[in-house]
Amino acid sequence: MKSLAVLTVLVLPVAANAADGSAEAGAAVFKKCTACHNAEQPVNKVGPHLVGIIDRPAASLGDYGKYSEAMKAEGGKGLRWDEATLAAYLAGPKKMIPKTRMAFSGLKPDDADDVIAYLRSLAPAR
Repeated sequence: MKSLAVLTVLVLPVAANAADGSAEAGAAVFKKCTACHNAEQPVNKVGPHLVGIIDRPAASLGDYGKYSEAMKAEGGKGLRWDEATLAAYLAGPKKMIPKTRMAFSGLKPDDADDVIAYLRSLAPAR
C-alpha cells in the first residue's frame, strides 16, 4: 500500500493537466523517446513499444521480456497507464518506481501532457 500512497501523491498535482496537451507538440517531444520506444508500431526496442499504452496494465506486454522486477511488481499490484499515472511517471520515472530500468530523468509537466496527447492521438477510436 505504501507505493499506492506515493503514486497518489505524485498523480494528484498532474492529473488535472494530462488532458490539456497538444498532440502536435507531443510528437516533437516524443522524438527524445524514439531511441528506446516505438509508439506507431508494436515493435519493441530497448524499451517496450507504446502502442495502446493508455489504460494498459504496467508490464503487460508478453513479447517484451526486459521489464525490471520493480515494474513487474507494480503491474502485479494493478498499476495501469491511465493519463494521470503516465503524467506522474513521465515527470520522474525513478521517483515513481525507484528501481525501474528506465534511465530517462523525466519531462517537464507541459511536455509530459503533450506526449500523452500524442500517444492518445495514435490510439484507435473507441
